[in-house]
Amino acid sequence: MERIYITYAYVGEDPKSIADVIRAEQTIEFPYELAPKWMQEEVVGKIEEISSTDKTTHLITISYNPDVAGAELTQLLNVLWGNVSLFPGVKIVDLKLPSTILEKFKGPRFGINGLRKIFSAQSRPLIATALKPMGSDAKTLADMARTLALAGFDLIKDDHSLANQPWATWKERVTFISRAVAEANSITGANAAYVPSLNMPFDQMIDGAHTAQELGASGLLVLPGITGFDSMRVIAADDSLSLPILGHPTMLGSLVTSKHEGIAHGIVFGTLMRLAGADISIFPNIGGRFSFSEEQCLDIADKSREKLGNLNSILIAPAGGMTLERIPELIEMYGKDTALLIGGALSRGNLADNAARMSEIVHTY
Repeated sequence: MERIYITYAYVGEDPKSIADVIRAEQTIEFPYELAPKWMQEEVVGKIEEISSTDKTTHLITISYNPDVAGAELTQLLNVLWGNVSLFPGVKIVDLKLPSTILEKFKGPRFGINGLRKIFSAQSRPLIATALKPMGSDAKTLADMARTLALAGFDLIKDDHSLANQPWATWKERVTFISRAVAEANSITGANAAYVPSLNMPFDQMIDGAHTAQELGASGLLVLPGITGFDSMRVIAADDSLSLPILGHPTMLGSLVTSKHEGIAHGIVFGTLMRLAGADISIFPNIGGRFSFSEEQCLDIADKSREKLGNLNSILIAPAGGMTLERIPELIEMYGKDTALLIGGALSRGNLADNAARMSEIVHTY
């Protein structure tokens, strides 16, 4: 039978004991010796391998019956990082999912190939930005969006922190910006997409997504660290929406930034984003305001593009303090299946000039 394989890096002594704790804790959460024999054999995880480089550094691979994950992303996440998330010195570094799990998910609706068709970008990177800062009124943000769309940007998203604040309430902002981008598209003949943030309470998200589409939005920004990966899955799978989904990393950092606890970067921002339906995964790039390393960033790129059942590969959007001068470096590092996302740096000087320069640079690739 195909199984779920999870490899944990463990820092501590007696790896066999912690492996026994993990395999029961992540399944029956019950004393192993008290469980019926069939549960011990079919439900509790199986220790597949333990390898050690020294007395306190170990890799533990445990396999799980796919049935323990049920048929839902929520329980799969629970098996992946439920109570084990409370254990010190444990980090998930590899995940292999069987076809019996992967076939339950639609994954990204568009992925790399679909997005290239939408934006008539056969080979070049996509050009993306974020509208900011918080405190700007809706008209100001709409004027910025119009300028960016006229310059040839593909994706113009809300900054993730734009919600329903009094300076620019959500519906007013989405109305104004959608109209401004549509006006620019009518002039350029292009298909620039405005992507509003669904930074709102969960019980408002579905209506918010449909309202955004009705008002003219051409994509949606979802914050799975705040509203849950499954909220993104529901919106991405909604055939009545059929909009590209951008996944934002806010509040996911604590899953990946610890050296000895958490989940590997590629699994969080690559594998899980794809399972939940993101067409583009946004993450902090090396050399920006955050601490991701080159190895971690490339791990995200690999997991976003590698074969994962029949799920579409997705674009990556390395961001966080990027500048125009770094565009060649980004393309060299990640390749062209990338959405180049530069936000605040475009406002250093004249926005229209900087936007035109970015568009010109990218269109040479």
